Amino acid sequence: MKFVTSSISRLVIATRNPGKLNEIRVLLGDLPLPVVSLMEFKDVVTAEELEPTYEGNAVSKAKYYSGGTREFVLADDSGLEVEALNGAPGVLSARYAGPGASDQDRRNQLLTELRNLNSLSRTARFVCWVALAAPDQTILQITRGICDGTISDEERGTSGFGYDPVFIPNGYQGTFGELSENIKNQISHRAKAIAAMRSYLVGDLFV
Repeated sequence: MKFVTSSISRLVIATRNPGKLNEIRVLLGDLPLPVVSLMEFKDVVTAEELEPTYEGNAVSKAKYYSGGTREFVLADDSGLEVEALNGAPGVLSARYAGPGASDQDRRNQLLTELRNLNSLSRTARFVCWVALAAPDQTILQITRGICDGTISDEERGTSGFGYDPVFIPNGYQGTFGELSENIKNQISHRAKAIAAMRSYLVGDLFV
């Protein structure tokens, strides 16, 4: 399905996190339309994330927010899967340390659990699913990205957000918190999923 450019005046990113918004803006590159966040829609209540999978949460959020804003919405759901923790925190990554916890709290929880396990395995991966919905809540496209790596013994670096300071991508010595934005935006799970979505936007959404 193709839409003429004039049918989409802007793209809403389903987040109120400034760090995520800025990252996605960079990853989308020079699309010929403004990219805004949910901060533009004060009356839209935050969606619940009740699905058992990243894909399910991305799709449900895209539908929910497109219905609430009546605009094109790009929603993502991502998480960190740690082998020694049987894939946890997984889809609960954003809620890993309980309601109201900060990114710091979640990182502390993760590192503490790994230390208590005394496991030699630090293998982990970041997973991201992205869904694009039209104003009528129709899902237009879904994409996925994965980044394999390991968990560091301690926090390193201050760049990025979430679990970035404890995740070391394969092939690198530094965590996402230490690596440059340019490198992260080439290899991260979200970079891969957004790159695939951008290809769809450029090739199918615009004429």
